Amino acid sequence: MSDLFRLSDTQMARLEPVFPKSDGKRRVEDRRELSGIMSINRNGLRWHDAPLQSWP
Repeated sequence: MSDLFRLSDTQMARLEPVFPKSDGKRRVEDRRELSGIMSINRNGLRWHDAPLQSWP
C-alpha cells in the first residue's frame, strides 16, 4: 500500500503547516487524502466509480 503515497516524508513535512489542526475530532491521515486527490487528478474519476462512504 505504500506505493499509493506519492509524497515523500520531506515533502509532507513541508506541507504540514498548511493542514488544518485537529479540533478534538478524529481526522484521517493527510498523506492518504492527498494521495487520493492526486490519483483523481491524474486518472480522472466518474461518480459511479467512487467508493461508497459510510459515515460514523
